[in-house]
This record gives sequence, structure tokens and C-alpha cells, in this order.
Amino acid sequence: MSLGRSIMSSVLALSLVACGGGGTSSGASSSTGGTSGGGISPTDCSFSAREQWVRDTINEWYLFPDKLNLNADPASFTNLQDYINALVAPSVTPPDGTGTGPLRHGGLTYITSIAEENALIQNGSNAGFGIRLSYNTASNRVFVVEAFESAPAYAAGIDRGTELLAIDGTSVSSLMSSGGPYAVIDALGPNNTGVSRSLTFADPDGAQHTATIAKADYSLDPISNRYGVKILDDGVEKVGYINLRTFIIEDAENQLRTAFQQFQSAGITKVILDLRYNGGGLVSVAEVLGDLMAKDKVGQVFSTTQFRSSQSTNDTTDYFVAEPNAIAATKIAVIGTGGTASASELVANAFIPYLKDNIALIGSNTFGKPVGQSAFDRSACDDRLRVIAFRTVNADGNGDYYGGLASVMPATCSASDDYLKPLGDPTEASIKTALDYLAGRSCTPITGTSGQTAQSVQPRDNLLRSHSGSSLDHDSPGIY
Repeated sequence: MSLGRSIMSSVLALSLVACGGGGTSSGASSSTGGTSGGGISPTDCSFSAREQWVRDTINEWYLFPDKLNLNADPASFTNLQDYINALVAPSVTPPDGTGTGPLRHGGLTYITSIAEENALIQNGSNAGFGIRLSYNTASNRVFVVEAFESAPAYAAGIDRGTELLAIDGTSVSSLMSSGGPYAVIDALGPNNTGVSRSLTFADPDGAQHTATIAKADYSLDPISNRYGVKILDDGVEKVGYINLRTFIIEDAENQLRTAFQQFQSAGITKVILDLRYNGGGLVSVAEVLGDLMAKDKVGQVFSTTQFRSSQSTNDTTDYFVAEPNAIAATKIAVIGTGGTASASELVANAFIPYLKDNIALIGSNTFGKPVGQSAFDRSACDDRLRVIAFRTVNADGNGDYYGGLASVMPATCSASDDYLKPLGDPTEASIKTALDYLAGRSCTPITGTSGQTAQSVQPRDNLLRSHSGSSLDHDSPGIY
């Protein structure tokens, strides 16, 4: 962690999805077991012992203790995640809007693999085709919105804007009609090395292809070497553009420093943060990104982390610290969608007190996750429990954007995600709108913006979210 940061108690490693996570520079590897669970041996990996450990840890640390169902019968479950979901169910408001819980969706407290998550954090290791998919229920179509350079699909000619037409001969439209997006997910198969599928797809120009592609191990690069960092010139001034795919990979810190070295050398003061599919990750990476845009704010509050009252001794305030490659950003455009969450929202919220009308959300409303997980390990069982344990607020004490950032951002501009154009392209709809905002040109606000006449704009598409329980599913949704 950067010198000058306040450091959490060693009991915890703040991590992943809900406000990113991380906390320490070593990421989740510093997590500890928390409570052992009523005297149960930490090496007892029986299902009942794991259930007891999960219950005890959640009971001790969950941010909303008054919204737990501790009477859930562990004997009724054969899947540990199902038991976790039952314990935290009262705090969840489902996607259909029913319920009164503060959290909009379930799955934010979850069990994952220590080894798998550490490999992702340390190396970006993942297995699959290496594509991010988005679907449209109105048209029953599925598109590739991002393809990763070191993965099998990109090598087979699949990239952003490709439409997925069929899987092993079954049309995507029929899968969507019969079973919705989960039928497509099932047809794609598990993200295990060697799993292969015959994929029929169409390029943006309409040309169709069929290829048998096997899933393989690859490293997810947090910043693309094709479009991740650019200096854009719209004829008025130069603007720094950065597309950060995820905060979960530690090397994102160094890649961000390299990117801002370019911005610093070019005299950049206005920045586009393209976080449209970034579901969060390590808080430590979010802090570095904030520092790199805050050369003039060193020593001022970045964010405050708050736990439940019984754990308030763990509360901390983090401050902007000096980074050699930092710039003093005067205006920031944050590109977001419903897939933008956690650490992405944390960074945007941190700058509102300082930039005020000079920071805007571009695109559509974000997920709305102003809370974060702490990590607790049961090493003998390869279990890592991610518990919603804290909330973050900015220097003004504001952080209750459970309905997304659109309602708290000083300025918003509605724009589509034009996946028929490459990321980083200044003519792509969201990037063009961001450039317009930075240049002082007018735009149409996103629904939910206070103090403005807002036009109702809903995201056209949704990321194809899996519920396999992998670490990547939580922090970078829609990847297969």
C-alpha cells in the first residue's frame, strides 16, 4: 500500500467486488480466517463444518446484522452458496424491485476458491474463450462487446461487434426464446480448459463464420495494448483516455502508472475513464488510480471505510498520496453502464467533493454498490468467504448510491454503448459524448439526475452474467 495510507487490522483484507477490495498491496493473499466457528477445527472440511464457519463469520462481520436470517436451516442445503444466500436474503432487493433490502441483488456475499482468486489477482489467470458477451432480450441476440488479446476467441477472429449466431448448431435466438440468457450460458459450457464448442458468428460487416474453439488458460490484461490508453484530440484540446477492464489484477497499478506517465508528458488535465464493463476489484488499485489524477489533492480525503458498529474499531480514512506520474485532473468523464460497479463507483464518488460539476457520468446508470467485502480464508478447504462488511463514503460523507451513480453525480450524459465501433474510438457513442462533455458541449442527462430535466434512457443491452461463483464472475461480469 502506498506510504501514508491508513492500514486495516491484519484480521482483514478488504477485497473485491462491492467496493473493489484489496486493501493491501498483496491483495487477497493477506486474508485470514476470521472466526473459526464455535470451536470447529479449521482443518475440518466437512460440509456441516463449512456451513458453521460461514454462519459464524457472517454473523460477526456482515454490514447489516439486523437483516440476517440466522434461522436458516443448514440441514436444508447441499450447496454452500445457497446457504449463504439464505442467510443474507433479508438484505437483498431482487431485480424486480420487490423487497426492502439495501442491496439490489444477491450474490454479493459469496464463497470462492483461494487458489483461483489468488491466481487471478497475481497473474490475471483465467480459463475460457476470452470474450465478454452482452444480450438483448427484445431481439434475442447476443453480441461480443470485448475480446481479450491472449485468448482463443480473439485468435479465431472474434472481436468487439461480433454477433454470436449459434452454438453447436443451435441458434442463439432459439436458446434465448426457450430459456433466456441462462440457456446461452449453459450452451457455452463451463469455463474449463479443453471445453470446445462450434461457434457460428457474424462480423460487424455481416460475413458469417463457423469455427470450433477450445477454451484455454489465458491472462486477462487489465489495460488493453490495443485501445487501453490513448491521447485523443477532438480539434479543441488533447484528452487522456483510459479503458480499465478490472481492478482485481494487481498489475493494473503499474499499468496505470505507465499510462499516466504518458498523460503527464502530454500535459493532460482532462480524462475519460472508460469503466463501462468494470465490476470492481482491489481497493488498492482504486486508490492508485485516484492518486494518479490528484496531484493537487495530496493529503486530502480519498474515502472513509465504515464497518458495522460492533466492528467500528476497523474504520479507516484513506488520503490521496503522491504518485510520481500523477496529473492534476481538472475535469473527468466516467463512462459507465449497469456493469460498472464497486471500485469503479468508489473512484468516481471520491472526486465529487473536489470537482463538483467537472465530473460526469457518461453512458447509462451504474450498478450501485457502495459496499465492499472483507475476505476470510479457511485454507485447508481452499475456501475464501467474501462478506459484505463495510461501506465507503467520500470526503463529504456521501456514499449511499445503492440505486447507481446517476442520482449523485453532479452531471450526467446519456449515451449508448456502440459496440459496432472499437473501444478507444473517438467516434464511438459514449466516447464521443464524453469528449463533448469535456469540451463544454451540451448533452441529454441520464434518468435519475437531480436538478435536471432527465430523459428516460435504459441500457439497451445487459452483460451475460454467469453465476458459476468464480472470482472473475463477480469482478468482471460477462466473460466466457
